[in-house]
Amino acid sequence: MQKKIMYHAAIYLRLSRDDEDIDGSAKRESDSISSQRELARSFVREQPDMELFDIYIDDGYSGANFDRPDFKRMMADIENGNVNCVVVKDLSRFGRDYIEAGRFIQKTFPAFSVRFIAITDHYDSLTADQSTTSLVIPVKNFVNDSYCQDISEKVKSHQRVKREKGKFIGAFAVYGYQKDHEDKNKLVIDEYAAKIVKNIFTWKLDGMSNLAIANRLNENGIFSPLEYKKSHGEHYSTGFQAGIVSKWSAVAVKRILTNEIYTGMMVQGKREKVNYKVDKILEKPESEWFKVEGTHEAIISKEDYQNVQRLLKVDTRAGKGKEKAHMFSGLLFCGDCKEPMVRRINRYRGTEKIYYICSTRNRSEGCSRHSIPETDLKRVVFQIIRSQVTLLMDVNRQMQYLQTKEMNFEDVVGFDKEITRLRNEQEKYLELRAGLYEDLKTGIITQTDFKNFSKIYEKQYIETEKALTRQEDMLKKLFYNGVQSGVKLERLKETMQIATLDRDTLLAFVDRIEVYEEKKVSVQFCYQEEMEKMLVLSEFLSSQSEVVKEVI
Repeated sequence: MQKKIMYHAAIYLRLSRDDEDIDGSAKRESDSISSQRELARSFVREQPDMELFDIYIDDGYSGANFDRPDFKRMMADIENGNVNCVVVKDLSRFGRDYIEAGRFIQKTFPAFSVRFIAITDHYDSLTADQSTTSLVIPVKNFVNDSYCQDISEKVKSHQRVKREKGKFIGAFAVYGYQKDHEDKNKLVIDEYAAKIVKNIFTWKLDGMSNLAIANRLNENGIFSPLEYKKSHGEHYSTGFQAGIVSKWSAVAVKRILTNEIYTGMMVQGKREKVNYKVDKILEKPESEWFKVEGTHEAIISKEDYQNVQRLLKVDTRAGKGKEKAHMFSGLLFCGDCKEPMVRRINRYRGTEKIYYICSTRNRSEGCSRHSIPETDLKRVVFQIIRSQVTLLMDVNRQMQYLQTKEMNFEDVVGFDKEITRLRNEQEKYLELRAGLYEDLKTGIITQTDFKNFSKIYEKQYIETEKALTRQEDMLKKLFYNGVQSGVKLERLKETMQIATLDRDTLLAFVDRIEVYEEKKVSVQFCYQEEMEKMLVLSEFLSSQSEVVKEVI
């Protein structure tokens, strides 16, 4: 007579935060952990050959994979021989990945002689026939997997809509901000953290390295972003944490310095999961990020943000024993080899002479010294900036008068050589494209050549069209709104008041300084294109004798 088997049952319960009906409504009460428990315990009590070993609960875990703590604990008990029967409410509670679920039900459990029961699906591996195991179970698991995929797509779609509208959807606000208590999808400034962010940007503009900024923050006892969130009771974790107590680091400082969200621009969607089954996160190219302007109050001006981005691209390390880099750090380059210039100090009998030389020459790798004393460099650069500012202020005065008169924008365009050149280039591509038809008719080119050249000319025409539109928009903006639409007028006025060059003024106007032999200096301005358009306006205004007479 065959000995009767006694089953030591494991009740497995699972509920995900994402569990909801496919129509989007809240999941019905019967799927709650408590109702699952009562149903399963009642079932086990009614079985004469079954006794409860333990209950395993994964509350808040997705069914898309089996990486769940209590499921792993249950499997350990199965492997140790403590459990030989698994009871679940239905197959969806067990898991929604039909491949993995099928592997457990049809291979893993039989290998350990484990009986599997899904109560409301009326499945019991002990009594199920081949068709139920081979056909019905895979189909149900596939439906559950499809449900999980459907939920994933709905969540992604919902998040996309919110991102496109500039609504914040992150679990935690970025350092410097906090979620609005009345609208969790909106960011408001955290006054304390925002002050730290401002200091970080200010110190960077002053010439401090990222590491020097991190050291200063740590010395002043400023909590890192992670510790700051913890101090406010937020259960925040990050893969960047290196120790028990997280400290500021050069990397943490750089993450703040390169985050455009501080300018009032909502930036989201930088990363995404591979799919709903895999937890791996992929970095997305910036072209695919969601950016929406003006969604929240800015902590940093766009001007300061852009200046910092320029500095981050070049070496701005401070000299030995110093916290800050020199005034021209990150801006000064050799005019011939285009490598950065290096600062040198000659000390003799209590005096010192500071000068700059080409770094390539300094390494004995060619080029020439391009030597220039710092005093001469400051004087020349300051003169160039003051000259440019004077011109812009003069243009602004003329523009203020211009706005009181009826002037035709197309008349101004005639003075813009770049716009004229682009318009002529457009005409050239149109003529070339038209000539292709004649060449095709006369047999000079083949049909294949015709298609290839047509594509080339079309592409060049479109690219020229984009460049032309950009140039015209820039000129139109200056024409109708004045100089302040291209360059901050207040900054121009401030510069006219200073007597010597300082780093703030340098960063506000200068993008790059190149030094050639014989101390020749070339300055490339941050607003180079806008300034060129202002010169066009100046040329136009000068041609209007009435305007010149009235303004002067």
